[in-house]
Amino acid sequence: MDTTLDLDEFSTLVVRPEDEYRQAADERWAALEGPRAGLGQLEKLGSWLAAVQGQVPPRPIDRAKVLVFAADHGVARLGVSALAPDATGRLVRSVLDGEAAVSVLARRFGASLRVVDVAVDLEEELPNGVSRDRVRRGSGRTDVEDALTREEAEAAFRLGMRLADEEADSGTDLVLLGDLGVGSTTVAAALIGALCGLDAASVTGRGSGIDDNVWMVKCAAVRDSMRRARPLLGEPLELLAAVGGADFAAITGFLLQAAVRRLPVLLDGVVSAACALVGQRIAFRAPEWWRAGQSSGEPAQAKAYERLNLEPLQAQTVRVGGGAGALMSLPLLTAASSLLAELPLAP
Repeated sequence: MDTTLDLDEFSTLVVRPEDEYRQAADERWAALEGPRAGLGQLEKLGSWLAAVQGQVPPRPIDRAKVLVFAADHGVARLGVSALAPDATGRLVRSVLDGEAAVSVLARRFGASLRVVDVAVDLEEELPNGVSRDRVRRGSGRTDVEDALTREEAEAAFRLGMRLADEEADSGTDLVLLGDLGVGSTTVAAALIGALCGLDAASVTGRGSGIDDNVWMVKCAAVRDSMRRARPLLGEPLELLAAVGGADFAAITGFLLQAAVRRLPVLLDGVVSAACALVGQRIAFRAPEWWRAGQSSGEPAQAKAYERLNLEPLQAQTVRVGGGAGALMSLPLLTAASSLLAELPLAP
């Protein structure tokens, strides 16, 4: 396997969205009839779309894609979730059967949906080619052992990059990033806590709806995982291998390559926020290609967004995963692009 992946290249390859189009969009908003800034946050959103698309007014969003990364996590065996450790496969099948919240919302809002099994712990493969790119089954317990080998982390990272290229080449104009995996909020909290220099209690949330006793177990797992993470903060791939997972590595690779390809992304929950934080360490301009779809109520997500300088578009506290929370903000983006394009200028 080629192990020459150079993360430093992303700092050169990722450029900022074109500010001249943002300014032109701001000027167009100002020239509309009505009170100045009368459309509130929709104006900022429309100007961001103009910048990432490189045109004013921006094109309508008509090829949005929900991309769901699914994986199991060894830390789930500690009982850190209200869900059983083997529930991830069932959750993925629910999405594929069209019965999950993200499936319903994708149909309603006209977005296509793609699920990628990166590391679901099943003997059999999931249907519809979902498991074609599986890197491994599950991961190690991040509180006491590495989640992945270095080679597996790189393979997952490269998978994410390839998926970003596929979406950009196919004409996808917006990706809504989702994830599914029991125990994933524990992993995300540890990564964010370590990267932000915080203590475990301040980043450990209730995830799937856990009680106080389970929260204490989860908090201890986050603490121990953070202890293992701290020596690796300057080595992103080693960090993802030690205390992340195949889904975290794949999402990070996807986010960075999407920024290279100028493909805008809406983040969903605390998992995508953690990956975005790792991505920021690799390429500091990359977060300008991303927006926070919603606040899930997880404390670690709030800390990550503060560090990323991203403000959630909504505060629906959706925590079912799969990208359902981010999908709730798709109509806002659609509205912003339509208003900027179609409202007449003042006479």
